[in-house]
Amino acid sequence: MSSDPKLKDNLRAAILAEPDAVLDDKDLMQALVAANEQARGANVVDLRGIAMQRLEARLDRLEDTHRSVIAAAYENLAGTNQVHRAILRLLEPTVFEDFLRALGNDVAEILRVDHITLVLETTVVRDDPVVNQLGGVLTVTEPGFIDKYLTSDRNSQPREVTLREIHHPNPQVYGEQANQLRSEACLKLDLGIGRLPGMIVMGAHDPRHFSPQLGTDLLAFFAGVFERSMRHWLS
Repeated sequence: MSSDPKLKDNLRAAILAEPDAVLDDKDLMQALVAANEQARGANVVDLRGIAMQRLEARLDRLEDTHRSVIAAAYENLAGTNQVHRAILRLLEPTVFEDFLRALGNDVAEILRVDHITLVLETTVVRDDPVVNQLGGVLTVTEPGFIDKYLTSDRNSQPREVTLREIHHPNPQVYGEQANQLRSEACLKLDLGIGRLPGMIVMGAHDPRHFSPQLGTDLLAFFAGVFERSMRHWLS
């Protein structure tokens, strides 16, 4: 094969100077292997080459899995930090009205949701000016409303955390923002012996923001801290 001797010497010198660079270059090694197979002819089967190809494919899959695991770990860490910041913000107020305003404003912003409503059941449902002044963060309903809302009136046991897409948001829960929300996280609250249950509802514009496939551990932790705070305020 005729070639430029000077070019050949330059290539040879470069390879001898940095042989590891050749071995680490995946495309270059594949080209060399392909050239070697072409030189042997089609009648020769290189079992070692086939094994290497399979190992490379497995390595690529492992690398993809590794990247996915790292991305999930970072996402989980970010979510944990968000929940911790939200909880710390809830612990700051010394007045109940400020506590609820923090839930509807600062906590919603920290958790990156578009709306938060605290639903409380009561045997006396009436128009309360204090509720109206809280900007829709608190709504009171008749007994049994929360379980019906969580199960969509089906005869089933409500879960502590429910994530789902919503097609017809309930105005009683979301108020004026109902038509803008497309997914929600519902956190059922145990407010103590002798008290009716409560519920935190987080709404999002994105229908995939609260997908049923997402983990619920952090939301369950947030609900646990919140319901203990509520027991303190109610006492």
